[in-house]
Amino acid sequence: MYWDVKTVTPLSDYRLYVEIADGRRGIFDVKPYLDHGVFHELRNQDYFKQVSIVLGAVTWPHEQDIAPETLVAELVPVDAPPHDALKRDRPEAAHQ
Repeated sequence: MYWDVKTVTPLSDYRLYVEIADGRRGIFDVKPYLDHGVFHELRNQDYFKQVSIVLGAVTWPHEQDIAPETLVAELVPVDAPPHDALKRDRPEAAHQ
């Protein structure tokens, strides 16, 4: 689907660098969700870094996920090539 995530990389300050199948790329801020239900576990930095992609969605091991429509709606576009955008933040890990 056009909003399937192809790449997700955890960044500092509970943000994610995301590339979507339709070519969009940007930063998604997870902070607004950290005090809500199952997302509280993401406050643990080691756990937050375990982000991955399952069936095109951003997910974590205990089945927390970001709804694709939320991700697309709240993604802050990044125009720079991925390596330039990531250089500014020093990603913790990359998943593809």
